[in-house]
Amino acid sequence: MVRRPLGNHHVGPDTHLVTSDTTQQTVPVAEETQSQREMIDPELIGLLRGTRVVLLDFDGPICRLFAGRPALGIAELQERWLESQGLGEMLTEEERELRDPHGTLARLARDKPRTDLVMALEQSLTAQELRAVPTAWPTPYADPLIRTWCAVGVRLAITTNNSAEAARRYVHDRGLSGCFEPHIYGREASELTRLKPDPWSLQRALNAMGADPARTLMVGDAASDCAAASAAGVSFLGYARNATKAAALREAGARHLVTDLEPVLIAVRALG
Repeated sequence: MVRRPLGNHHVGPDTHLVTSDTTQQTVPVAEETQSQREMIDPELIGLLRGTRVVLLDFDGPICRLFAGRPALGIAELQERWLESQGLGEMLTEEERELRDPHGTLARLARDKPRTDLVMALEQSLTAQELRAVPTAWPTPYADPLIRTWCAVGVRLAITTNNSAEAARRYVHDRGLSGCFEPHIYGREASELTRLKPDPWSLQRALNAMGADPARTLMVGDAASDCAAASAAGVSFLGYARNATKAAALREAGARHLVTDLEPVLIAVRALG
């Protein structure tokens, strides 16, 4: 099993200290409990109360898939590959500035549907994602949050634009497969025009789980996640690890945002 840091302990309003699971507890239990009570967010309690199914995006809320190999570099490789195929003018300036590997793939799928070029680019991206799994960093508090949701009976699924196999390998390595399987819904080579913001992956999860959208929550870190959740009729919680993410989520219409998953974990524990 691949071992990675298990999570963070909160040491300040906006500060995280990465520690191992063997770190000695230095804060008295009574003090920690009081601190956690003070951190319970009534807005989060309201959002989470009654939720029976949670759909999580993969790269962001669960881990930083390309922490060891930035997605920006993959986007540059894609651009060079398109140029080598005589398709260098396909991307708009805005698309080039975004440097979004999934956006580039979706654009090619729209322009050259079901062609060998599309399949080659999709296979290349999948290979890059699988290669990134061993160096992915867990999002702070994601592991205990997932396990806590699972323990209190909330059903979980992954709905991602990444390869389902990459997500499956990551959660297996983290010992989290039992919290999700078989509900891991990722990019399908035959349906590349249905990446989020299309709600297709969310609808697949809802249908397979027999879930009521009114009692389902989507957790994502991108505007496309927010749009997909809205289209699927499920509640949305935005995870914004930086100001740029937060601004994009607010612009997309996200009403509920967190910059850290610890308050979500505390709220779930409080609801029991």
